[in-house]
Amino acid sequence: MAKKGRNGLLGVGGQRNNVSRRRLRGETARTSGDRNDAAAAKRELLEKMRERNERPAAENEK
Repeated sequence: MAKKGRNGLLGVGGQRNNVSRRRLRGETARTSGDRNDAAAAKRELLEKMRERNERPAAENEK
């Protein structure tokens, strides 16, 4: 008589997938286009910050 429970439910329910933390949070997969948009947004933000830092310096010199 075979031992019960050794291979009783093998394969039932399919295989488990590794789910990333982003996927758990509901974020979709990122594409290279999204990365380019993020880089462009970062460049714009840095330009604005540099402009803000230059303005007070120019006003102090007057």
